[in-house]
Amino acid sequence: MTAFASGERTTPWGTLSCEVRSVNHRFLEIGTRLPDELRALEPALRERVGARLSRGKVDVGMRLRAPEGDETLRLDAGVVDRLAAIAGEMLSRFPTMRVEFTELLEFPGVLGTRATDPAALQAEALALLDTVLAEFVVSREREGANLAAAISERVDGIARIAGEVRTLVPAIRAGLIQKLEMRLADLAQPVDPGRFEQELVIGLQKLDVDEEIDRLESHIVEIRRVLGQKEPVGRRLDFLLQEFNREANTLGSKSVDARTSSAAVELKVLIDQVREQIQNIE
Repeated sequence: MTAFASGERTTPWGTLSCEVRSVNHRFLEIGTRLPDELRALEPALRERVGARLSRGKVDVGMRLRAPEGDETLRLDAGVVDRLAAIAGEMLSRFPTMRVEFTELLEFPGVLGTRATDPAALQAEALALLDTVLAEFVVSREREGANLAAAISERVDGIARIAGEVRTLVPAIRAGLIQKLEMRLADLAQPVDPGRFEQELVIGLQKLDVDEEIDRLESHIVEIRRVLGQKEPVGRRLDFLLQEFNREANTLGSKSVDARTSSAAVELKVLIDQVREQIQNIE
């Protein structure tokens, strides 16, 4: 399920920002983007995310911006003074010696960054992550509720069509009997009553979709129950949709009336729409 949350936190070492985003995935897959100062935090970060989420391709990014007006690189004047004194001593012995500016900057200790407290910075980062994760979970739950509402609307449509088909079946049976009787009446030779009854039974058996409608209604009850659960339900919904599709196909194959054929098509359209929605569920 797609979701996004972000936040910032001011620390003595600059502004710490965090973003968490995810897309649908069958398993939990965590990717991280961390500044050098927080590389050691990755195992703890993954543990925190895994404790709150069970599925999804989740990307967690953090950045540390230096305070306004604060230079990231700092020149250590003491080190430079000591190097200058050494250079003065060496110059008398090596008058042609030249020191390039870039070489001087590369000498260990000449340039440094603002000192940080690694433990304190990591604690700040984890506190920010907890805040952003809480917002992220709320965002996913909100989107999940919207998806559940969209799925429920289509399930209501499936229930409506199943009810209509159940109502139509008696009239279709009566029409089938009437049609057979009219055909018999047009025949010049009388028909064996036993043969007539046999053909009638065959036709009515082919039309019998009561079991399919019963199973559809049972699946409707189950899918509504599953949608009300808090834990991940994507796989369960996917299985139920396979059952929905099986009943819709059987209903279409048994149809001897344009109305039930149209109903089977409408069922498959709604089932496909639900399947598209389920692809976005965690």
